[in-house]
Parts: sequence; C-alpha cells; structure tokens
Amino acid sequence: MKKTIITVVGNDTVGIIARVCTYLANNNVNILDISQTIVQGYFNMMMVADTSGSPKDQGTLSRELSALGDEIGVVIRCQHEDIFNRMHRI
Repeated sequence: MKKTIITVVGNDTVGIIARVCTYLANNNVNILDISQTIVQGYFNMMMVADTSGSPKDQGTLSRELSALGDEIGVVIRCQHEDIFNRMHRI
C-alpha cells in the first residue's frame, strides 16, 4: 500500500468533494479515510488515500490535483505519507 495525504483548503462552494473524489476514482486512487469541515465559510478536507493502484506516479497525481484545485478555486496538496509525517513531527 502506498499511502498519500491529500489536503484541500479554500472557500466553500458546491461540488468540491465531488470533483476531487471523481478525479481520484478515475485514477484508481482508493480513499482510506476522509475528514472535512467548514469553518465560517472556509472548506478544509484531509484524506488518506492508497495510490498504489493508480497508473500515475506521485508527481503526476500531485500536479494534476493542484491544477484541479486551481480550476475549482481551492488549494490541493498531495504528499506521500512518509514526507507528511517527517514534516509534521515535533
């Protein structure tokens, strides 16, 4: 299993989850866990996903998700679990 952390942040609008999840499904990425919240109109979502079934490499997924974020008006970050953990340890 190749775990990837995906974060989505921006102003809340209709269809953010649908667009991101559709992209992931179309690229054989399995969502293992998901959490989302809206605070005073700001949307925040974090996913743990398994990218091992995707034909695309981590860099391509990251670039395409970033471009999707630009298209729908949010910031999408995609990091391998090991990098995420190293960046967020105390």
